[in-house]
Amino acid sequence: MTGSAPATGGNTATDPRGPRPKPFFTPKKIMIYTTLVFFTLYFLFPLYVMVVTSLKTMPEIRFGNIFALPSAPSFDAWVKAWTSACTGLTCNGLSPGFWNSVKITIPSTIVSIFIAAVNGYALVNWRFKGSEIFFAVLIFGSFIPYQVMLYPLVILTRSMGIFGTLQAVIVIHTIFGMPILTLLFRNYFASLPQELFKAARVDGAGFWRIFFEIMLPMSLPIFVVALILQITGIWNDFLFGVVFAGPQNYPMTVQLNNIVNSAQGTPEYNVNMAATVLTGLVPLIIYFVSGKLFVRGVAAGAVKG
Repeated sequence: MTGSAPATGGNTATDPRGPRPKPFFTPKKIMIYTTLVFFTLYFLFPLYVMVVTSLKTMPEIRFGNIFALPSAPSFDAWVKAWTSACTGLTCNGLSPGFWNSVKITIPSTIVSIFIAAVNGYALVNWRFKGSEIFFAVLIFGSFIPYQVMLYPLVILTRSMGIFGTLQAVIVIHTIFGMPILTLLFRNYFASLPQELFKAARVDGAGFWRIFFEIMLPMSLPIFVVALILQITGIWNDFLFGVVFAGPQNYPMTVQLNNIVNSAQGTPEYNVNMAATVLTGLVPLIIYFVSGKLFVRGVAAGAVKG
């Protein structure tokens, strides 16, 4: 016995199932992607000009188009910027400034991040009398302009016998990195489950054991955030380097300024551009390598109150 299927308002084989898929190119997405592409080109275009100019010869720069690709790319300007570009009476290039920047950045970053991590951990999990006042003073310190404290710091470092040395710059960068880093670590540790800390205390763990065995393994994202902020800020610093380091200890940024503003001979734009790219290479590499962890650290509580 055969019968017809009950009517369902149409052919079931061709009836749509679920909502119609949305088109990829909607007006909203077009506007968003257009804005993103515009700002990407806006920031990449100066980098493009610097790189192509550094690969050209001076005659090609003078008589050619600044936006055109080099007809015969050459890295001679890069070699000169690194080894023999003149900064006043000395012609040693950027290489001495690079190593000075490394000697300043590494200890300043490590010491400031470690102290700030301990501060943030203590302010959240080991509150002491006056901890809120201490934290308020730290935050207030992060808003004081550096220029206001230059002269007192000159007197202080001179009294300590370290003015004009790398140690002076390291100490100053470490101190000035403390407020904002302490805020970052405090907010991050406050976002972690307090049950872990309480359970460790019940088991008899002390201050340092909880810090090293529980807090640090969970804090990789915020450490990357602090690392990027410190390396970028210290590496790109000009003010403290030119005031406190002394001529023989100038970091890379000061050397770059001296090369670009050298009054001797004809300005070599290809060398200047190569020196500029070389100076900014370290922060760029750090961002490219650690970008995802940086976003994770910010999203995990780095800027939450």
